Amino acid sequence: MSLDVSWLGGPAPQRGVGVVAPFDFALDRELWRWVPDDVSLRLTRTPFVPVEVSLDLARLVSEHETLDEAVRALAASEPEVVAYACASGSFVGGVAGERAMCEAMTRAGDIASVTTSGALLEALAELGACRIALVTPYTESVTRALEEYLGEAGVAVTGRAFLGLTRHIWKVPYRSVVDMARQAVVGAADALFISCTNLPTYDAIPQLEAELRMPVISANQVTMWSALRRIGVYAVGPYQALLMDAPDTPDAPGPLDPPRVADTTVDHRQEEGQEGLT
Repeated sequence: MSLDVSWLGGPAPQRGVGVVAPFDFALDRELWRWVPDDVSLRLTRTPFVPVEVSLDLARLVSEHETLDEAVRALAASEPEVVAYACASGSFVGGVAGERAMCEAMTRAGDIASVTTSGALLEALAELGACRIALVTPYTESVTRALEEYLGEAGVAVTGRAFLGLTRHIWKVPYRSVVDMARQAVVGAADALFISCTNLPTYDAIPQLEAELRMPVISANQVTMWSALRRIGVYAVGPYQALLMDAPDTPDAPGPLDPPRVADTTVDHRQEEGQEGLT
């Protein structure tokens, strides 16, 4: 006996978002958590290079030739927008370098393009935040490059914490992210930014916003938020301040209290080259 399934008609149409990620990116599932059901992510990765997480690696994975090839490959699946999901790779060249990356990607695929670091500045403008606390898994030199990028864009860093990692960033547990955030928020910050698309943050964001009483944004969150808004779609993220305007989300927490104020700014530093957490 055969079963007639002709009435099914096929899968519902899917809108496409292309994503270019570094070769070591391991958080595909986290990106999907911000994406509504009628949108499909189409990911590709940059070629492997035998370099640990550093400014050198950031430059290698963001070369225009590498991005051109990745975007042309993605264009075959006809995405409506392409996102370069790498924070360090998109801030290492400063504001002008980030803009040049977007232009190169758009030329390569004739597709609207965004980067993580460009999305960060968009998100800060959306939140009206010009003073931020900063959390990264990077070494001091990479963290400093991010601060320089932000300073060039007129954003002040009031406090920071970083881990000094050069590999296996995707293995950092939420508790370490939360601990760093608590140490970074020591000045009069408008928001907290957690950098690196290879650092898990989705479930930590609501907890930190409730505890710190300020907007908390992360590299993966702003990347998906920016890419989706380019095609008129809302990112999915309950209890996340950046996404509060999205329709059909659970009731959000009450208005945020003023940010905590302290008299000093300090760094949380670990030795560069650290390969694991204690």
